[in-house]
Amino acid sequence: MIETNQDQKRGLSRLVDLSQYKKLNYLWLNGNQLRTIDALGENYRLSELYLQDNELVNIKGAMTRLTNLKILMLQNNQLTRLEETITEFKYMQALETLNLSKNPLAQDSEYRYYTIFHVPSLKLLDRREVKKSEREDAAKLYQQDRQALMDTIAFGRRWDAGPPQSMRDSPLKEPLNHVDNRGRMDQELPRQPSELPGRTNRPSLMQYSHFDWSMIPKVEERRLNKGRCLEDNAQIVTVRFR
Repeated sequence: MIETNQDQKRGLSRLVDLSQYKKLNYLWLNGNQLRTIDALGENYRLSELYLQDNELVNIKGAMTRLTNLKILMLQNNQLTRLEETITEFKYMQALETLNLSKNPLAQDSEYRYYTIFHVPSLKLLDRREVKKSEREDAAKLYQQDRQALMDTIAFGRRWDAGPPQSMRDSPLKEPLNHVDNRGRMDQELPRQPSELPGRTNRPSLMQYSHFDWSMIPKVEERRLNKGRCLEDNAQIVTVRFR
């Protein structure tokens, strides 16, 4: 186990190169003046990283290789971009404890659900336990298409396209021949429905209607297009076939 603490002097504005410490497991950098992190690319064995109480404004590309992290503390910084920040954690399958509180991005109304959904390994977020009900609510928000399929049943409607009523009510153009006393008809009756006056052999027309969920904006799209009414793109698709 290797650990280091670089905050004794307090006031670091730039992180020194730590690539030589490839077996580093724990790193404390909290309480400094760091604005970016760009020297941890080779420290992929890190399991705990403490960066709280700094001035971080961006961590893009800084943590994608830290896939063994279990604890990550980033509270009280200046991170503003929710999607960009959470993307850094998508390969951290062991990440169980994360703190992003007291960052501007944490003021987003969907911050907690968004984070829980995109980092499914989390057990503790901002010192609060991640509950099963929160995971379910997050799934409903961000798995919109899948949930719509589970919650919605589209029914097909059968449309019997027979002949018009006027044709149905019309008498036969030619009367049937009389049957003789031997039970035999003088003329063979038509065998195909199409040969009968007033009948049609067209199959029934089936009509199937369903809601086109692909046209409904997802939560992320609504956030990026504030002020635009994207719901107007909603359509009901109708398919007819015989």
